[in-house]
Amino acid sequence: MDDHASGEQAVGAVGIERRRSRQRGRRVVIGAFGVMFVMFGIINSFSSFFASLQEAFTAQRGEIALIYSIAAPLYFLLGLVSGPLADSLGPRRVAFIGVLLGAAGLLFAAQATTLWQIYLGFGVGVGCGVGFSYVPAIAAVQRWFLKGRGTASGLAVAGIGLGTLAMPLVAAPLISWLGWRGAWSVFAVLMIVGGGGAALLLDRGPERYGWLPDGDIADPSAQHQRAAVMGWSIKDATRSRPFCLLYLGLVFASVGAFVPFVHLVPYAEDHGISQTSAIAIFGMLGIGSTAGRFAIGGLADRIGRGRSLALVFVGLTATLLWWLVATSAWQLTIFALVFGCCQGSFVALYPALTVDYFGGRNASGIIGILYTGGAIGTLAGPKLAGDAFDLFHSYSLPILVSAGCALVAAIFILLLPKPAVIHDREA
Repeated sequence: MDDHASGEQAVGAVGIERRRSRQRGRRVVIGAFGVMFVMFGIINSFSSFFASLQEAFTAQRGEIALIYSIAAPLYFLLGLVSGPLADSLGPRRVAFIGVLLGAAGLLFAAQATTLWQIYLGFGVGVGCGVGFSYVPAIAAVQRWFLKGRGTASGLAVAGIGLGTLAMPLVAAPLISWLGWRGAWSVFAVLMIVGGGGAALLLDRGPERYGWLPDGDIADPSAQHQRAAVMGWSIKDATRSRPFCLLYLGLVFASVGAFVPFVHLVPYAEDHGISQTSAIAIFGMLGIGSTAGRFAIGGLADRIGRGRSLALVFVGLTATLLWWLVATSAWQLTIFALVFGCCQGSFVALYPALTVDYFGGRNASGIIGILYTGGAIGTLAGPKLAGDAFDLFHSYSLPILVSAGCALVAAIFILLLPKPAVIHDREA
């Protein structure tokens, strides 16, 4: 009887631990979702402020586009810092620092009297805020899941899509009511309350509790389970062929992947569409992005993330070519939905695919270095698109270049070898 009771207690304890592990993993996904909803929603609402800023500072489109072209590369580039910091300090602390930096930048920008202050406040401040919160949040999710990594990653980064849908729609009435300065002040408070609260839900990894990904409990005899927390050193990973191909793919894809986030609203207004309708069309990017992030995870878990990513880049190419001839509201709505779906899918796939190749041990650091490739593309894309418009009074050339770059990205991804079994690789 005693042995039987002891056995039941042991089984019950294991069950409790599994439930706790699953609950903690779900909480990390919710936290990452919340961080990205607030941080990316606010930075991607920039297009709603485009006309107000252009009027307030009597600036050309290239000058206004530079604000976003400073911010977006920073949130990729700062993964170099935030990734390793999250590996050592934990994602919760680093992401919370990012939230505070972003809010401070918004408050500074809201008081700006010259354009360089907007560059500093929104461009540098908000860019740094997203940079310190994004990689720690998304890398934390990768550590908590293995079999369902694609689905979990898709759910987490769906926050970017829903934020991109919601925040521009919130920004429009706020600008009408409080002006662009008041709207940014309100967003700063939202960033602290919403983004900061979500950051507190993040956790560095299940191994610190003696757990394993997907809600499993550590078993010393199970070699395949121990592999979940193994991985390459940063030095070995960055010298590998898969890393180089992933890096080049991200550079080329990012050239055009962020141009609509700055220029879609002014493009629509150029073709006689009202600002209210243009912002509503922009919101379709968020709907498409959310749908893509939810849909791609399960599909990629079945057919392979590398193959899925290449298909997504081909989709980006085709959609950008559609934008080249889209001039009416319904055509731009289709563009925004499909482009958002493809863009959201590639953002969801990249971190999961990276961990497939290099393991979870140094996930934050490796993803952070990889994302400097995105900084190169986003620095060039939106700013040069604005400059091209100022020069030629047309977006045709930057759209064509963006489509070509997306196709090149697909080729790099198709050249990837199959992921090998993960083992620890020391520098």
